[in-house]
Amino acid sequence: MDQTPGAPQPTDSPNGNGRPATDAFAENARPPLLAEDAVQHAQSDQTDEGHHPQGPIGVLALGALGVVYGDIGTSPLYTMREIFHHAGEAGKGQSAVLGALSLVFWALILTVSVKYLVLILRADNRGEGGVLALARLAGNALPPGAVSRRALIMLLSIVGLALFFGDALITPAISVLSAVEGIQAAQPGLEPFVVPGAVGILAALFFFQSRGTGRVGRLFGPVMLLWFVVLGTTGLWQVATNPQVLAAIDPRYAIAFTSVLGWKTFVVLGAVVLAVTGGEALYADMGHFGRKPIRLAWFGLVLPALVLNYFGQGALLLRQPSALGHLFFEMVPHWSLIPMIALSTAATIIASQATISGVFSLTQQAIQLGLLPRMTILHTSETAIGQIYVPRMNWLQMAGVITLVIAFGSSSNLAAAYGIAVTGAMTIDAILACVVAILIWRWHPLLAVAAFGALMIIDLAFFSATVLKIPDGAWFPLLMAACTWYLISSWRRGRALLYEQLQGSSLPVEAFLERMERAPLRVAGTAVFMTGDVSTVPLALLHNLKHNKVMHERVILMHVLTMDVPRVAETRRVEVRRLGKGFHTVVARYGFMEQPDVPAALARCRLHGLPYDEMQTSFFLGRETLVPSARSPLGRIRQSIFIGLSTTAAATKVFFRIPPNRAVELGAQVEI
Repeated sequence: MDQTPGAPQPTDSPNGNGRPATDAFAENARPPLLAEDAVQHAQSDQTDEGHHPQGPIGVLALGALGVVYGDIGTSPLYTMREIFHHAGEAGKGQSAVLGALSLVFWALILTVSVKYLVLILRADNRGEGGVLALARLAGNALPPGAVSRRALIMLLSIVGLALFFGDALITPAISVLSAVEGIQAAQPGLEPFVVPGAVGILAALFFFQSRGTGRVGRLFGPVMLLWFVVLGTTGLWQVATNPQVLAAIDPRYAIAFTSVLGWKTFVVLGAVVLAVTGGEALYADMGHFGRKPIRLAWFGLVLPALVLNYFGQGALLLRQPSALGHLFFEMVPHWSLIPMIALSTAATIIASQATISGVFSLTQQAIQLGLLPRMTILHTSETAIGQIYVPRMNWLQMAGVITLVIAFGSSSNLAAAYGIAVTGAMTIDAILACVVAILIWRWHPLLAVAAFGALMIIDLAFFSATVLKIPDGAWFPLLMAACTWYLISSWRRGRALLYEQLQGSSLPVEAFLERMERAPLRVAGTAVFMTGDVSTVPLALLHNLKHNKVMHERVILMHVLTMDVPRVAETRRVEVRRLGKGFHTVVARYGFMEQPDVPAALARCRLHGLPYDEMQTSFFLGRETLVPSARSPLGRIRQSIFIGLSTTAAATKVFFRIPPNRAVELGAQVEI
């Protein structure tokens, strides 16, 4: 495995401090293109190549079944049950059942099929998707002077990221709990074993993450293929006994149902939204499979299977109202109950795996974009670039998920907390996609606002409905999202302040070279200094010259750019410039889905006439020790958070893949 922590931080850089832009939340903020240490984030040009999955479309579609559709594919386990629990007396009778089915059907069509599969999936940021990729796509399309609008887009992307992290705690908990609860349908006396069983399954799942998803990935697609076939088959069997439920396709049943519900409509919508949770993952996972396989899997199997199963549950409920307690498991014959429980448990584990992998992927993007401190990232596959493992996030997520399972105790209780983070993220996706439609797709502004505005009204209706759940548990994902946002904003402000302080002691390279009339003693070999600004002398170089009184015969100022694209072509990886007197600048470019590799980038410099021998090269790295200032602009709380996050950040040399025996670290104290 390759060990590659996330992006470097300015707290490591007397040798060449980072250069984070002014915080996007601060007044008169510059465009929030972040940089730290030797990593600066820059806008890309159109010559950057994206990453597009290769392979037969059928194979990719099968893989999409196993990763993309796990969450939304397990929603039938609890959605209809929760709708009728919330509807109460108004949910009884044929018209109520048809109305509920109509709401679910049109939620799947409008929110998932039209909004994500048809429209947002078109927003291809060099092959990648997700709220961060969408935000960068929208931000890059703005004119250079649109500072406030870029800051707003960055703010929306951070809120979206925070909401995703909040939702990522609930999805594994409710999915696994709902499946394990199936044992109560087989044997009611087993209820005390539900929570311990769910905790055991989840703990095993998180402990397995370090092995990578590659070993079980080949099983995911076939298992989910079987799951959706079973969903469709059991649903079709029930529909055949009561085909009148197909009338629910008529949206007038949904309208009539809401008129009967009155104010309870928002309560019921809070349960209907459970049918579309996971829809946002369609776009987030586009880079793994591509839009065509994802669309093929949805329209070819997933959507028909889900619709048939929901309608089958409705048909059963019309015939047997007492089946509501375990509605999903009551659809199958008694002899097949145990196999169905086993299959549903496997499906929910896969759904949980998809969420966990999503956390790893978005964490990597956030680190590269400067939103989070660097963390250890392990690549668990030599061929699949997207298969990564982030230990810190894995254990934090595990602790949060297991705490939720124990605290809430049942999927019904968790359903009260579920949905608010997803609907908030979906609303943000609609806003950013509208910007992309106007600036990139060249839609007429009125058409874009009308189309995405109509879809956003649905998102806002769902969000408003889930707001009613706040007293019953929806406060938890909101609290997690608020904490995540506060951590990110504290990190960004702290980095900006640190950069401003370190810049005060910088010296322009040109002035430094002019003063080298009486050159210091030059020693054999190459010295590489990581810098966030090639126009100024890294502080580590000045410290080394001051204390050791010598300079290497070849000095390289190394600068790493994180571009606003997922990946950068190898032909554009490095740029070399000779400054004279043995000095060179090397600019290495990486996409926000890549991890920098400084030795590999320097090896490519041979093609540009700059020799590189690792055994004759020393890498000079800086490490600042932050101490609290009595009057910090950050304030006491943010100051403590920033120092704490900086302390836990992984080492720069590990991130850059610099050989430990070739690295020299120089330290300094900085008040923050």
